[in-house]
Amino acid sequence: MRIPGPEPRADGGVGAVAEAGGLHTYQLRLHAEYGPVVRFQLPGAETAVSIADPVLLEATAHIDKRPTRLFEFLAPLCEAENLQVLDADEHTPWRRVLLSVFAGRPSHERHFARFAALTSALADRWAAQAAAGPVALQKDLTALTLRMICEYALGGEAADPDRVTAAFEEVLTEYLGRLYEVPAPGTQEERARRAEAALDYLRKTVDGVVETHRAGGRTDRSDLIGALVEAGERPARIRDTVMVTLLAAHHTTGVAVSWALHLLASHPGAAARVVEELDEVLGDRATPDHADLKRLTRLERALKESMRLYPPGPYGARETTEALTVGDYEIPAGATVFYPFWAVHMNPAYWPEPERFDPDRFTPEKSAGRPRLAHIPFGLGPRSCEGAALAMVEAELMLAVLLKRFRFRHAPGHEVTPIERFVLWAADDIHMIVTPRAG
Repeated sequence: MRIPGPEPRADGGVGAVAEAGGLHTYQLRLHAEYGPVVRFQLPGAETAVSIADPVLLEATAHIDKRPTRLFEFLAPLCEAENLQVLDADEHTPWRRVLLSVFAGRPSHERHFARFAALTSALADRWAAQAAAGPVALQKDLTALTLRMICEYALGGEAADPDRVTAAFEEVLTEYLGRLYEVPAPGTQEERARRAEAALDYLRKTVDGVVETHRAGGRTDRSDLIGALVEAGERPARIRDTVMVTLLAAHHTTGVAVSWALHLLASHPGAAARVVEELDEVLGDRATPDHADLKRLTRLERALKESMRLYPPGPYGARETTEALTVGDYEIPAGATVFYPFWAVHMNPAYWPEPERFDPDRFTPEKSAGRPRLAHIPFGLGPRSCEGAALAMVEAELMLAVLLKRFRFRHAPGHEVTPIERFVLWAADDIHMIVTPRAG
């Protein structure tokens, strides 16, 4: 049976994506019109198929190949091959090392106190500036999570963490600006020169930390660089792994927390229940311990529901290596298969009234029987996010500290509009009035 979809266009589909406001919203429209499996045009993909049904997605969950062209924008960060498109035989053992660190409780516990201190420092700054007007959540929270992941990936050993943070933002501004054609200050030559200088500084910084580990014989399996050194990875691969980790981890987590605060501010009843739980679990303490997170079930449910409504990364992609049967359809080898996370999360067959914010969708009772791929904010299969467990710890910690200390309400007249910028961003940030709870 032929896969349904729009008629081909002479521009290869570029115009249709632009008219929809980005690929994520385009996929929402396609699935609303054509059903759970849709064929569509995409530059660089001869055949592109999007699947928005979690049961049908199971047939694709084993695929371990990403479309090279769609991930070319990450190549400048890598000198030892683009890590996002490694062949399966090389990707699998490398992924196993990453999971041993990112998914391990010892690693989370080792860094937890430092993460809490960084979050508390931001809270202190917000408290001191409360009278100055609204805060820009996404700007401040992505800066915080970049600082966290720099501490995590570099083991807290960067000589100048503020400069590391600034350099990485310089690199991101340039390369993501090219990807999304977003103009940045200065001429093209000036921007390229600044980005290359920042990238060179970052590589030298990472190389210095790697050399410190090697010289000191450090191979702590709860430390990213230590684990990669022990696994025998070559220095260039270690450096590239750290660089890609910085990219993948900071925007996504900071954006996820900002969307959660946006939704809780829009739903004061749900926010009150989360804060009530925080007061019960933490008492007079301003920050949780790692062990407290398991008891913050309402907070966890609110975070999961916010990532359902606003998944930080709105889609993923794979490339079939052989013909694949999905429901009534045959997908040929070499096709690009899209995972439209947002469309999956808004599928009314599995999420009644999908646009409604309801954290209780994630109680054990309501989750029972729901397909496992109905909620996939971190992707699925062998290319899913290795840092998912770490991201949840960071996000829950940040929300716990901030909601324990502050009340959040939207700045009057400020409109929040989601747009696609590698992650699901807000067009003009999310401006909030932050008021200390004790005040």
